[in-house]
Amino acid sequence: MIDIVHKDWVSLIPKTLLQWTSNDDITQELGVLWQQLRVLCLIPFMKFAVYVCLTMSVMLFIEPVYMAIVILFVKLTGRKPEKRYKWEELKDDVEAGNSNYPMVLVQIPMYNEKEVYQLSIGAACALSWPSDRIIIQVLDDSTDPIVKDLVEVECQQWASKGINIKYQIRSNREGYKAGALKEGLKHKYVDMCEFVAIFDADFQPDPDFLYKSIPYFVHNPEIGLVQTRWKFVNANTCLMTRVQQMSLNYHFKVEQEVGSSAYAFFGFNGTAGVWRILALKEAGGWKDRTTVEDMDLSVRASLKGWKFVYVGAILVKSELPSTFKAFRFQQHRWSCGPANLFRKMVMEIIKSQRVSLWKKVHVIYSFFFVRKIIAHTGTFLFYCVVIPTCVFFPEIVIPKWALLYIPAIITILNALETPRSMHLVVFWVLFENVMSMHRTKGTLIGLFEAGGRVNEWVVTEKIGDALLKSKENNCPAVKSSNKSRYSDFRERLSLLELGMGTYILICACYDVVFGKYWLFIYLFGQTIAFYVTGFGYVGTLSSQS
Repeated sequence: MIDIVHKDWVSLIPKTLLQWTSNDDITQELGVLWQQLRVLCLIPFMKFAVYVCLTMSVMLFIEPVYMAIVILFVKLTGRKPEKRYKWEELKDDVEAGNSNYPMVLVQIPMYNEKEVYQLSIGAACALSWPSDRIIIQVLDDSTDPIVKDLVEVECQQWASKGINIKYQIRSNREGYKAGALKEGLKHKYVDMCEFVAIFDADFQPDPDFLYKSIPYFVHNPEIGLVQTRWKFVNANTCLMTRVQQMSLNYHFKVEQEVGSSAYAFFGFNGTAGVWRILALKEAGGWKDRTTVEDMDLSVRASLKGWKFVYVGAILVKSELPSTFKAFRFQQHRWSCGPANLFRKMVMEIIKSQRVSLWKKVHVIYSFFFVRKIIAHTGTFLFYCVVIPTCVFFPEIVIPKWALLYIPAIITILNALETPRSMHLVVFWVLFENVMSMHRTKGTLIGLFEAGGRVNEWVVTEKIGDALLKSKENNCPAVKSSNKSRYSDFRERLSLLELGMGTYILICACYDVVFGKYWLFIYLFGQTIAFYVTGFGYVGTLSSQS
C-alpha cells in the first residue's frame, strides 16, 4: 500500500524538485505522512460528516412526508377552516346599525416606500367595511423627506374623501417594524378597536378581506390570529421569482396549513393577517429582540393558549424580491432571526404550563429545529461541502437513497404545489443549494449571536409599478444612469459564491478523471449555479442596486 501511495505522490512532484534532493527519502516520508493523515484523521472525519448529513437528510425527509399525509387527510375529509371553526357572515342589523361590526384597526408600516405606498394605502382605504368601524393607520418611518411628504399628501387625499386615516410618524426608528407597530397601538383611538389587520407596504388586500376574516374571531373567542395567503403579482418577472414562488407556495399551502389543522399553531408571516388585540397584549405585545418580531409574537401568544387559523382561500397580493441583493438580505433576516429566537425561547417553551406536550414537541423540534436550523445547515453541508469533498475519498460511499431518492421525493413534494413550474425543479434545487450557504451563515450568526449582523434589519427593496408594467419577459433590468458599468459589475460581484463555485469545480474536475459514480454531472451544474449567482446574473438589476 505504501509503495502505491509513494508512486502516486512522486508523480505529483516536479522533476526539478526531485533532482534537487539527493534521494527520495523526503518524498517517501511525505507520502507516508499523507497516508497516515488520511487514514487516522481525514477519512474518519469525513465518515462522521457523512453520517451526520445522512441523519439530517432523514429528518428533512420525514418532515415533508408527514406533512403530505396530513394535507392529503385534510383535503379528503374537507377540513376547511370554516368547518373546523364556526363561521357566519356578519350582516347589517337594522336596530343596532353598524355596531354589529367590531371596530378594526388597519396598520400599514412603511419605510421609504416610494414605489408602492400608493398601492398599499389605496387597497386599505378600499376595504369594504363600515366607515365608522375602521381606522387606517399609516406608520411612516421614512427618512427621505420627499417620500414622507408624498405619503402624508396621499393620506390627506383619502381623508378628504371621508376615510378615517391616521398618518403617524416617530422621531426615531427604534425597534424598526416592531417598534413602529408597538408605537401605533399606544394611541388613544386604538382603545376602541378589537382587532388589528397588518399589511406591509407592498400588500394589497381585496375589498372583502375583513368580511372573510373577522367572522372567525367573532364566533370563536379562542382564536387570536387569522393568517391569509400571499399571492405574488410579479412571480413571472424572472427565474428567481419563479423559484421563490415554488418555495413560498409550499410554505403557505403545506406548512401553514398543517400547523393550523394539526396544532392550531404556525408562525405569523408579519403581514396579511389579523390579530385579536387582546391576544396581542396578553402575549406581551411587539418586541424587537430579534429580526422576526412576527414569529416572536406568534410563539408567545401560542404559549398563552391562543389558537391560530390559516385561511388559504383568502389571497392578498404582494411582491416578491426581484433583485438578488434584496432577496439575499431578506433571506439573512429570515434565517438569522428564527435561530436567534430559538436560542432565546427554547427554555420558555419547555417550561410553559398552558400548552400540551404535543404542541411543545411540534414547536421545538419541527417548527424550529428541523425547518429553521437543520433545513439550512443540512442542505449546505451535505450538497455543497460533503458530497463534493467525498470525490477525494473513494473509500467513502454515499448511499444512493441519500443521493437520489430522498432529494427527488422532497423536490417533487415541494413542486406539486406549483405545478406550472414543475419543469423548473432542477433550477430550483441548484438555486436553493446556493442560497443554503447564506441561510446557514445567517442561522449560525443567530444561533450563536456572532458578529454584528444578528439584529441587522434591511428593508426589502420593492419595485412596484416600475417593474410590473414592464413588457419585457426575460428578466428586465432597470439600470441606473449615474453608475458606470464597472462599478455596477463590482457591486454585483459576490466572492463568497465564486469561491464556493471554484471549490466545487475543482471537485468536479477531479471526479471526471478519478471518479466512478458520475457525481461530476451534479457538481458541474452546481458550479454553474454558484458562478451565475456570484457574477450577479440572477434576478433583475434595479436602479438602487
